[in-house]
Amino acid sequence: MLSPLHKQLLNDFQQNLPISATPYQDIALSLGVTEDDVLLAFQELQDQQFIARIGSVIAPNLIGVSALMAMAVPTENLIKTAEIVNQYPEVNHNYERDNRFNLWFVLIAKDKSSLQTVIADIELTTGYNTLYLPLIADYFINLGFEIDFDD
Repeated sequence: MLSPLHKQLLNDFQQNLPISATPYQDIALSLGVTEDDVLLAFQELQDQQFIARIGSVIAPNLIGVSALMAMAVPTENLIKTAEIVNQYPEVNHNYERDNRFNLWFVLIAKDKSSLQTVIADIELTTGYNTLYLPLIADYFINLGFEIDFDD
């Protein structure tokens, strides 16, 4: 069950998280609640899998290097493999596609050497090869959506 605070956090802070030393306190002040209320609500949203992470998304190759990766994973191992991939802090997000290459994810690392190290470790840990697709042209898709909780 989502509280009014949960709903407001989901709608108002998909983007434009305050950039300060105290972002959660800033959010709390803007909403008239305590910082502990905000932290607890975000934790509950994460526990209920409404959100996966809170953090910045940096334009590809602006800081470090980025790559789109794909893996061909047997359907019965897809969820377990995605969970393993998600454990890497260099993974921005991943998603399933209806294709032979059915697990796609974005990697971001400080340099090419670090990127190759993470790729090698993911392959070793999962037991599946990756397809490395270097960024040639970047596209921005705004993934912030107003959620209508009345439906």
